[in-house]
Amino acid sequence: MEAADILNKLRERLQQPLPGLSAQERMAARVVPMPNEVPANARASAVLVLLFHFQEELNVLLMKRMEDKGAHSGQVSFPGGRQEQYDADLRATALREAQEEVGILSAEVDILGGLTPLYIPVSNFNVYPYVGYAKERPQYNLSKQEVAYVMEVPLSTLLHESRKTVTDVVSPAVPGVIRQVKAYELEDGTIIWGATAMIISELEVLLQELI
Repeated sequence: MEAADILNKLRERLQQPLPGLSAQERMAARVVPMPNEVPANARASAVLVLLFHFQEELNVLLMKRMEDKGAHSGQVSFPGGRQEQYDADLRATALREAQEEVGILSAEVDILGGLTPLYIPVSNFNVYPYVGYAKERPQYNLSKQEVAYVMEVPLSTLLHESRKTVTDVVSPAVPGVIRQVKAYELEDGTIIWGATAMIISELEVLLQELI
């Protein structure tokens, strides 16, 4: 299937009921147990799952966060962050954060739709992922305070079955405690786990339906 067809079908699919928790749980890994309900004081946030063409393949953008002693310090994530009062909506939050963190211009991103929100107990964030598409490879301008570097990963590589693994990690939120988690492991050994892996897992389920 051509990439344009995949994107069109993905846009349509994102408007329909999503696989949600069952898809996320395939790659679940939590530092703090999930509560029965999302707390009323959870902080709304949004991330941008950006797809773009590079070297004749659909790629997804990931970034490595700076070591800052926060709950997600040094982890691989999507661009994103907390919703601010001046954001028109969570979609606007995802686009603003992507521009602030890695320099992606909002005008160059076509939002295809949203994935299932995901609550992260360790940081009390309720994350709304938005899938976007850029026709051109992004020109980056990284926030030196927040982003160590970016990773451009072909979807065919990221979602290959051989990329799934179980490995030991240490969360910055609970240093000294080793956990065994499900994760995606890139060819260079980079480990993607936690909320980011759970978001990727739902996208993977949707793409498997379409291809």
